[in-house]
Amino acid sequence: MPDVVPPPTAGAVVDSRRAWLVAAAAFVVGFVVFGTLYSFGAVFEPMITELGASRAATSAFFSIAGLTFYMTGAITGRLSDRFGPRVMVGVGAIVMGAGLAGTACIDRIAAGYVTYGIGVGVGAACAYVPTLALVGGWFVRWRATALGIAAAGTGCGVLVMPPLTAALIEGHGWRVAVAVSGAGFGSLLALCAVVVRPPPRGPAVAVRPLTRVLGSSEFMRLYASWVLATTALFVPFVFLPAFARDQGASSVAASSLLSVLGGASLAGRLGIGVLVARIGTLGSFKIAVFIMAGSYVMWLTSASYGWLAAFSAVLGLGYGIRIALMPGVLIALFGLQNPGAILGVFFTAGGISAVLGPMIAGAIVDHTGSYRWAIAFALAMGAGGLAAVASLRPDKRVL
Repeated sequence: MPDVVPPPTAGAVVDSRRAWLVAAAAFVVGFVVFGTLYSFGAVFEPMITELGASRAATSAFFSIAGLTFYMTGAITGRLSDRFGPRVMVGVGAIVMGAGLAGTACIDRIAAGYVTYGIGVGVGAACAYVPTLALVGGWFVRWRATALGIAAAGTGCGVLVMPPLTAALIEGHGWRVAVAVSGAGFGSLLALCAVVVRPPPRGPAVAVRPLTRVLGSSEFMRLYASWVLATTALFVPFVFLPAFARDQGASSVAASSLLSVLGGASLAGRLGIGVLVARIGTLGSFKIAVFIMAGSYVMWLTSASYGWLAAFSAVLGLGYGIRIALMPGVLIALFGLQNPGAILGVFFTAGGISAVLGPMIAGAIVDHTGSYRWAIAFALAMGAGGLAAVASLRPDKRVL
């Protein structure tokens, strides 16, 4: 079946008002998707209490949703390239809204694996990957800034939605909170579907077929770097609060380290425009990977809570810059052809890391009885991620 390639938007101009509307839509989609996924912790305990399920069984909601989200992005990105982003984001609005609404009505855990695990995961992938893949093609001069704004939506969703969901649960119960989220988030994604458009097409350039791009050494090295560096990143996400408590910090202070990391990440996403203007997209990306890798030395040698807070800030800054630049790096290396498919396949690296990082680090802690060797594992993974991209160069034929 031949590709049904959506036409470019009539009269579309890069760096235009329409372009900023697309960037705003990407911000909202990121806010909705990650705000939903990372709000599950607020729903966790009330759901256990009412349904009488174990913690392991209930936590599988999040695991299934996260793995589905990361692994179906390759499919939804390719479908977006063929049929257009409006179709896929519209489908995402319906599936995610229905998944949350269905979760609010479940009476057994197994049903939630379908409504939340599959429904939210697939809906999120339908909306997030196609929208983020669009942004780079709408900008030339302001590409880095626009990608930073789009990426900031995920950080804002993580910061805003968990406490807001907790407050709604406290006042009205978890079922109402999830149902309201379904209606509100489904409506926001539907609005984004109206806004998104295919970007204007630039002059014809020599491009590689999709299969050659995905099989190229550049893609494989970038993919390997993302797997390694993100595997390292999940170690502090899971174990940093526990490490801090072992060092004498209170539970509140220990958990606040993740807030420091998140806040620094948001600052990094919003500030990438200045860095890219001085160093370039790929150079800035390498610096971000270097900052992340080097930060684990701070964690490994930490001797005080203040030093752990500094580590969180440095890691968050590098992490925020790296994630905001990732779509721009894909454009620098592979151009603007098949953006959804390339981003979607690349996105599966996060799913691999989400499984590997916590599992391997947890096994190391169990075996050694110490977090230090798990931190050393994170440092090694971060260094490997840096080594994989150190010599990458942009392809001038696709810029």
